Amino acid sequence: MQKRLRLRNRVDFSRVYRHGKSFANYQFVVYWFRRREVEQFRVGVSVSKKVGNAVVRNRMRRLVKEIVRHHESEIIEHIDLIFIVRKGALSMSYQELEKSLLHVLRKASLLKSSKG
Repeated sequence: MQKRLRLRNRVDFSRVYRHGKSFANYQFVVYWFRRREVEQFRVGVSVSKKVGNAVVRNRMRRLVKEIVRHHESEIIEHIDLIFIVRKGALSMSYQELEKSLLHVLRKASLLKSSKG
């Protein structure tokens, strides 16, 4: 994932949590906030210590970023996204994680309607 597409600043995370909206399923929670200043979208991933040790948390973070990278063209522009990984995601394969992540994005109406 490109550096310009990452959310890393604490202020940005706080803004999305405070003013954004959220949707969830058993594996993920997605928070989003519309930002006209952002040319595309920016993504942050949060994985709690309750999910696992550092190795597990970093692996989940990498998997989520990879899924988002593969579906970059399908996600709407001008938003900040934060994905929170839940324990339910640990036992899933890559394909199941991808399906679940796209489900939560679809549920939140964050995917483009045109299929291309």
